[in-house]
Amino acid sequence: MALLDAALHDVGRTPGVTAAALVDGVTGLSYAEFGAQEPAQDAQETAHSVTMNLNRAGFTGELEGIVVTTAAHHHVTARVDREGDPLLLFALVDRDRTNITWALRDLAEHTDRLLA
Repeated sequence: MALLDAALHDVGRTPGVTAAALVDGVTGLSYAEFGAQEPAQDAQETAHSVTMNLNRAGFTGELEGIVVTTAAHHHVTARVDREGDPLLLFALVDRDRTNITWALRDLAEHTDRLLA
């Protein structure tokens, strides 16, 4: 777990990221956390709900990511590819301190390296 904690601290160095978590995409179990975790607790449930609704609407394929924007934050959930059940990388991004496009690019790079 120390390697995952270190990887999440790298994610936390992304400008504007105030919290991050790596969670199991099926159970919601958190494997590693950085910063406040209250927003990350629902990442798996949100991803499951979005996937189910997209499937009902006729969309197919794997969910890659979700961005939910509130007045103060962007709640970013990205799928981390691996063998077996998917993992989700959740990041809470402060809207006032970052450009979401740059944050998404940086988080995609972290996602690619997370389990490498």
